[in-house]
Amino acid sequence: MLQFDPDHYLNRELSWLEFNSRVLSLVKRADFPLLERAKFLAIWTTNLDEFFQVRVAGLKEQLAHGVSAGTPDGMTPIQQLAAIKEVVEQQYSEISKLFLSEIAPALAAGAIVFSDYSTLDEEAKEFLDNQFRDIVFPVVTPLAVDPAHPFPYISNLSMNLAVFVRNPETGVTRFARVKVPPILPRFVVLPDGERFVPLEQVIAAHLDSLFPGMEVVEHHVFRVTRNADLEIEEDEGGDLLLAIESELTQRRFGSVVRLEVHPGIPDEVLDLLLREMGGTREDVYYVEGPLDLSGLWAVYDLERPDFKFESFSWVTPPRLSSTASERNDIFATIQQGDVLVHHPYDSFTTSVEAFIKQAAIDPGVLAIKVTLYRTSKDSQIMRSLIEAAEEGKQVVVLVELKARFDEERNIEWAQRLEDAGVHVMYGVVGLKTHTKLALVVRREGDRVVRYAHIGTGNYNETTARIYEDVGVFTADPAIGSDLSDLFNYLTGYSRQTQYRRLAVSPNGVRNRIMELIEAEAERSDGLISLKMNALVDAGIIEALYDASQRGTQVDLIIRGICCLRPGVPGLSENIRVRSIVGRYLEHSRLFRFGARGNERHYYLGSADLMPRNLDRRVEALAPVLDPDLQFRLDEIFDVLLADDALSWELKPDGSWQRVPQTTGVDAHLTLQDLAITRSGLV
Repeated sequence: MLQFDPDHYLNRELSWLEFNSRVLSLVKRADFPLLERAKFLAIWTTNLDEFFQVRVAGLKEQLAHGVSAGTPDGMTPIQQLAAIKEVVEQQYSEISKLFLSEIAPALAAGAIVFSDYSTLDEEAKEFLDNQFRDIVFPVVTPLAVDPAHPFPYISNLSMNLAVFVRNPETGVTRFARVKVPPILPRFVVLPDGERFVPLEQVIAAHLDSLFPGMEVVEHHVFRVTRNADLEIEEDEGGDLLLAIESELTQRRFGSVVRLEVHPGIPDEVLDLLLREMGGTREDVYYVEGPLDLSGLWAVYDLERPDFKFESFSWVTPPRLSSTASERNDIFATIQQGDVLVHHPYDSFTTSVEAFIKQAAIDPGVLAIKVTLYRTSKDSQIMRSLIEAAEEGKQVVVLVELKARFDEERNIEWAQRLEDAGVHVMYGVVGLKTHTKLALVVRREGDRVVRYAHIGTGNYNETTARIYEDVGVFTADPAIGSDLSDLFNYLTGYSRQTQYRRLAVSPNGVRNRIMELIEAEAERSDGLISLKMNALVDAGIIEALYDASQRGTQVDLIIRGICCLRPGVPGLSENIRVRSIVGRYLEHSRLFRFGARGNERHYYLGSADLMPRNLDRRVEALAPVLDPDLQFRLDEIFDVLLADDALSWELKPDGSWQRVPQTTGVDAHLTLQDLAITRSGLV
């Protein structure tokens, strides 16, 4: 077993919190439009929600089971939890000040006003009275706590009012809980369309209506976060669908991992909540501003283009446009050569969706096989697959039911696909299928040709508009054969481990990356350029350290977690790490080995360099062999490494600092301009 020097590693959880801090930095960008800044506050909130539901919950589970072993950086679970609390408390203080002192006043100056119920005029209060009576009151259910009514269950991520009411006849004070209905909008909009009042304030102002004949003594807002990480026991004889459905039900009853409250809440109220829900004081976070700023998404949806980034119309890659061929036959285009698409700059609709849609209606297509990890609620790709099955084509969809927080949607789609006659599979026992693949088998004369799409992102048209991802279409016979073998492995009893061009995990991706790192380390002018969401795997990190010590130059572009410590003399002085955070979510995983003028190897796929991706998931890395496509990948790397508007640099001590701005290169705007230029729309 490898032994690691803790000084060589940064903590995974604290590194993730640093990423969310970079998201928070976008809220401070005075050069960003106001609603975009508000949106990043909402993103920060939802990011942190997931972090507590999974990562903090996992650490608390370790603690409960007596696990004391440290991570490669040497921190034990209890040390990590203490460090997380300190950082998160600092961030809460920061977001409260940002919202109350900067964002809310600036929006108010632009006629988007976050109003307090108590400060409203009588006309506005009358409107809210009517809204409460007609819409809110029929939905809200107050739950009393007394000898006949036990303490109610407080569901995950719910906003609640802790209410104390007194019986005027007996003088007895009782506790009641009022849940703020999540089905209703987070903010109530006044008739002028400019003022927004938090729903919990509207409910609080009408507690007398919910407890007639009682005296409302006090009320306090609180929000609960629970352990929402599913623990699925898989075996050959089990029903994974039923197991997931059962765990989704249990998710609501996970243990408490966070309690958000306002600073003025009395200790006795806090103690009551913690006692009844099973939490501790370490789970409490005080928030000065409104709880749950994810509700700002609703405000972002306002039709206020003056407060948003200038809209960008995604372009169709030239070779896939209607002028590329008379019939716009996507298969004929791919036969002429591989096609690379870079979302969101290149349109997802006219590339990936069009590929599946044409396959569904093309009489020559015999089979379509797709892996589905996350998709949108109203997916055109899913509709095309259903249409293909109804046309009698062989359609196979591997639906990953264990895609965290998308389990319910994936179950729904799996059932709809099965009802239409699609062969739905749920993957390999013990592994999560994360790879993003589509294979189309087509009869052309007396031969059968395989067409493939291999991507770094999900088949999700909604996220394709805001997630940066790369995909390649190819009719390469070797890759087509590899994908046939891989789908047989996913759907049958194949024990395939050797592939012609693809690197497939478990094991295969790790082995290929390690081989390529070693090959560059052996060169006198070695160069490694890697782009990913997270670098956690200690074995890969050690290999990069070794390459650096042998003189290899390493450029890492990592959006989120990085456990490698760059720039340390004698260890990693030849390694540079940067993170780009801006209007689009950097999501692609690209791997380039070799300096200009030397033989270069290019790969893309959906795998981050984390133990789970390398050892416990089905992932596939595909080589990019076409020189024109390699040029496109070089272009992406060049732009990202030149960016000094959105980039942050990781320092040896683990801190992140903004890259000094000298040229003003904004990678996202630059890549937009390059896409427009390629399309000929200039």
